[in-house]
Amino acid sequence: MRLDERYVPYLQMARLYHLARMNDKWFRLDEPLVSAFVERWRPETHTFHMPGAQPAWQWFQELLGVLPPANQIQKFVVNCTWFQETFGECPEGADEETVRRFTCAYIMMLLGTQLFADKSGNRIHIRWLPFVARLEDMGGYSWGSAALAWLYRWAVTVTSVLDLLAVSWI
Repeated sequence: MRLDERYVPYLQMARLYHLARMNDKWFRLDEPLVSAFVERWRPETHTFHMPGAQPAWQWFQELLGVLPPANQIQKFVVNCTWFQETFGECPEGADEETVRRFTCAYIMMLLGTQLFADKSGNRIHIRWLPFVARLEDMGGYSWGSAALAWLYRWAVTVTSVLDLLAVSWI
């Protein structure tokens, strides 16, 4: 997704602007490669359980102004292609609410595909909704610590799986 300058105040408030600029200007993430590494670490994704799918999707529609079509949803994830097609470029002359919605979608893409990538590489989990619902509070989180914890979690998971595989070969 293209970084729209109108997203900048919200990204700065969330303290994620540096990540967005790094991605937009010079850093191109090889998503299939990252996905391959993550897939080797853990064959299935541990996901946060959101009880009651309907209220979660209603919240999605309220925050982003649109509901993904059923063929773009798998349980609690949305295909990245739909995100990019729907929120790829914020319309010229968009009002503040529209810019905020596009910013929320942009942040969900940043969190779901780069900072906290999983093995899919092509889906965004709706676990990020509570964060983008309160953009003003996002700057208070320690995103670096959270990303490191995410990485450690996957590393421990991989080690456990590899240990189990090693034992099964003995």
